[in-house]
Amino acid sequence: MIAVAASKTPATATGEPAKCPTCKGSGEVSRTVHVGRKRRAVGQQTGLCLTCLGSGEATD
Repeated sequence: MIAVAASKTPATATGEPAKCPTCKGSGEVSRTVHVGRKRRAVGQQTGLCLTCLGSGEATD
């Protein structure tokens, strides 16, 4: 058996940081707004992505 060393290459060769999988790189996500005692959905509101904290870049 001959041992072969694996070459290590960076995950992104272009130098760009990877996009956040939750917000797709926009930094914002939509959340449904609920009102009333029965928690009726009335629309959506844009909020900060908690995975990347609004940067749009994936964290390791």
